[in-house]
Formats: sequence, structure tokens, C-alpha cells
Amino acid sequence: MKLGELKPAVEKVKRKRVGRGIGSGTGKTSGKGHKGQKARSGGGVRRGFEGGQTPLYRRLPKRGFTNIHANNYTEVTLTMLNKSKSTDVTAESLVEEGIIGKINDGIVVLATGTLDKKLNVKAKRFTTTAKEKIEALGGKAEVI
Repeated sequence: MKLGELKPAVEKVKRKRVGRGIGSGTGKTSGKGHKGQKARSGGGVRRGFEGGQTPLYRRLPKRGFTNIHANNYTEVTLTMLNKSKSTDVTAESLVEEGIIGKINDGIVVLATGTLDKKLNVKAKRFTTTAKEKIEALGGKAEVI
């Protein structure tokens, strides 16, 4: 590589200078056309405005709600439990090992994948199949 072969990382695009005479292609009305709301200074309409017609977001029916009391569990699969080095698995131990990011309202153990070793798992919830698979290998599934 030579000094003359250097190029900028991103191609720089020059900004369009409007209102600089008819030869520039964007002179006189500066690309805004003649008159009208969008030609005025500060002109234009807000997002969702439909010219005075009732906007779509007000015409559509509002349904459902967000339950503020709902529990937000972190999902843990059997495949993820296999990665754990300890035999006593808790939400805190999974965070320490970097298997899950955060606990939220607790963890729920799902039966996705297979389990290869005997584990004692403590969690807020277990799916029925996950509990059966853990206990089939001689482990314990304890609800806390």
C-alpha cells in the first residue's frame, strides 16, 4: 500500500446546496415546488396525519392489555443445564457460569434437548417432561 492509494473508510457524499440559482438544478423554489403546506417554512405534517381524515391508528379497534402482574421467567433448556459444571444448579449458579444473562422473576426449566448427567435443579417452575427427564437420571427437581 502506498500513500497515494489511501481511501476514506466511508465514501463521503457532499450535501446538496439548495437555492443557489437556476443552473444548480435546485434553485428558486429549492426542490419544494410551488406553494402548499410542504413548501412553507416549518411546513409538513406529523407522522400518521392523513389530511384531517381520522387516522388509521384511531380507526382500528383497541384490544387486549399488558398484565403488569405477569411473571417474566427466564427459560432454561436441558441442553443449557448440560453445560453447567456444578451438580446443584440454581439460577444464581447459571448466571455465574454465564449460561443465562439475568434471572428476571425466576427460571423455568423446559424439556428441550437431552440431559446427560445427574443434577439437583432448583427453579421456580418445571415443565412436566423436564421434571421427568431430570428424575429419570436420578436427579432432583425442586420448586422454590
